Amino acid sequence: MAKYAKSQPSAETDLPTSLELALIGPEVPGQDVIFNEGSMSLLASLCGAFAAEVPQLLSQRKLKQQRIDDGQLPDFLPETRAIRDGEWAIRGIPEDLTDRRVEITGPVDRKMIINALNANVKVFMADFEDSLAPSWEKVVQGQINLRDAVRGDISFTAEATGKHYSLDEDPAVLICRVRGLHLKEKHVEFKGQSIPGGLFDFAMYFYHNYRQLLANGSGPYFYIPKLESHVEARWWAKVFAFVEDRFCLKPGTIKCTCLIETLPAVFEMDEILYELRSNIVALNCGRWDYIFSYIKTLNKHADRVLPDRQAVTMDTPFLSAYSRLLIKTCHKRGALAMGGMAALIPAKTAEENEVILQKVKGDKELEARNGHDGTWVAHPGLADTAMAIFNDYIGAGTNQLHITRDVDAPILAEELLTPCDGERTEAGMRLNIRIAVQYIEAWIQGNGCVPIYGLMEDAATAEISRTSIWQWIQHEKSLSNGKLVTKDLFKTMLAEELMNVEQELGQQRFTSGQFIKAASLFEEITTSDELVDFLTLPGYELLTA
Repeated sequence: MAKYAKSQPSAETDLPTSLELALIGPEVPGQDVIFNEGSMSLLASLCGAFAAEVPQLLSQRKLKQQRIDDGQLPDFLPETRAIRDGEWAIRGIPEDLTDRRVEITGPVDRKMIINALNANVKVFMADFEDSLAPSWEKVVQGQINLRDAVRGDISFTAEATGKHYSLDEDPAVLICRVRGLHLKEKHVEFKGQSIPGGLFDFAMYFYHNYRQLLANGSGPYFYIPKLESHVEARWWAKVFAFVEDRFCLKPGTIKCTCLIETLPAVFEMDEILYELRSNIVALNCGRWDYIFSYIKTLNKHADRVLPDRQAVTMDTPFLSAYSRLLIKTCHKRGALAMGGMAALIPAKTAEENEVILQKVKGDKELEARNGHDGTWVAHPGLADTAMAIFNDYIGAGTNQLHITRDVDAPILAEELLTPCDGERTEAGMRLNIRIAVQYIEAWIQGNGCVPIYGLMEDAATAEISRTSIWQWIQHEKSLSNGKLVTKDLFKTMLAEELMNVEQELGQQRFTSGQFIKAASLFEEITTSDELVDFLTLPGYELLTA
């Protein structure tokens, strides 16, 4: 255990601190670069000022969820109507963030960072959240990797092949996605309590990179995930203002993009922009988490059950309304409106790949036509396709802020809450089981971003798979072949699909992996009478380090 205590003023502030942090994780090579006196002093100050509010914010989530469980549907807030009706705008967008027509996302491992920054994209979102299984080694090494990337001296040589990877001359703009408020970092304690994971990610990335980023003509840019209210956005605004003041930076130097990936947040987009107006530049349609959140938020409402995951596409009415409302809200306030993730990955044969690219084209054309300013891809092989489509719509400009959607009819709560049509099929349920088992197995082994059946699965897509089945069980729904979805049916299918996974992957891979442990966790959270909020919460306890 290493302890850091500050009882004297730090180099960056006149405010004395007397706070203590304890690192209780195993030592990671190179960690001394990250855990120096300055970064630990900042983290201690942030924990002292803001960590205690996080449990309160999470408690407010639970109270809101209880009201929804009791029958009150989400709606726009009457008490903040003046903000929605008011004339105001965000502070502004830095030049290197005005054109974000294609972004790539992925975890913070060294090779991925290099490939993503070199891809034909405008932005790389380095992810400490849904695509990272946050073992201590990966979290620390991720910070080291990003520090090297910002300085331009990151490289990697593959041990098996000897292939060398290094940064091109003009890499994409780097944005760091921190962990959501619900996730803790158990390897760092403040006054004996595990600290918020997002606060750790933010403090370390900011401290080690802000000077170099500003010298590079960029800045400390962040993605904020899984907000559920403007009150949570206000918490982040206070964090940003505190750090800007501490380091004598101009207000608004820190910039963020917020993912609108929870159902409660879609009703508070204006308010989220307002609370963060000094720092925010965009909202993003985090579509996969949003579908998961729709199921989770309305889990007690039997009339709002979704069909097979494959049937819930962005052209369904409730998701189309979500996309169009986000665009209208953002552009009214001068913020960019980012589209969602294309989770498909290139296929091995030309014929199969053409089918995939056509699906990507259809998805991205819908986003660009709606007025989104950019989109996400999960694989560099899709970047050219997405770029070509947004080039057609944006042309020589930088974004589509001119598309206001003012002629649209007002989007009402009913449109955002009405579920889509579609079948619940046995094939779909079995596919959900195979995906969830394989993803959870990879996650507890430290891999949070996994190609499965032609899709890049992360925590969000796996969450849809397991909550869909949970929802069908709870509301006694039948499959299209007439089978009633019960806990026993699920357990039977799980056992059968576990054998199918073993056949697909081979006995050696299966027996050397953690599939039995993954299946046990999957069964536990899917047959629970109460919906487990996030599979990553019990999963975190299974990570080896």
